[in-house]
Amino acid sequence: MTDFGQAAGVGERPAVIVVDLVRGFTDPACPLGAEMDDVVAATRRLLDAARAGGVPVIFTTVVYDDANERAASVFLRKVPALRVLRPGSEWIAVDPRLGRGKGEPVLVKAFASAFFATPLAAMLAGHDSLVVCGASTSGCVRATVVDALQHNLAPIVPRECVGDRWASAHEATLFDIEAKYGDVMAADEVVEILMR
Repeated sequence: MTDFGQAAGVGERPAVIVVDLVRGFTDPACPLGAEMDDVVAATRRLLDAARAGGVPVIFTTVVYDDANERAASVFLRKVPALRVLRPGSEWIAVDPRLGRGKGEPVLVKAFASAFFATPLAAMLAGHDSLVVCGASTSGCVRATVVDALQHNLAPIVPRECVGDRWASAHEATLFDIEAKYGDVMAADEVVEILMR
């Protein structure tokens, strides 16, 4: 079907969002965690390229303080393991292997999309595309990709820079993103684009 899966393309003014590559999701010791070593390593390579190319990098984390717990009460009923993501918890920290720089903001969210109830859309004013890395592919990455498209940003997903607890959900989501929402590309190809 040639009317699906066309390239949206990487624009002239990309930014990078790293969705929830925090210890709670990258450390299997956490009830929410999964083995994400390869995803973290690939994302670090991509971030180093973005930094070298002067491309902005933004991170997200998930935190449930009392206000967010009330706002996200249905989500927490659905996934009660999220309750470990409390203020001050080790699980909400950006994975240190990503080498977050001092000027790279961390947005706190309570729901799947990095855009929902955060200042991300305003921060991306003037950008035309968004490289989306992170976890999980079928959850917060997908939601962020869909919202990026709805903010008229071309979403780019470097395949090796996203991960999921379930391989089948990961692959099905990448297929769906490529068909309808964004461009799924090899991380090495995205690295080359970011360094131009």
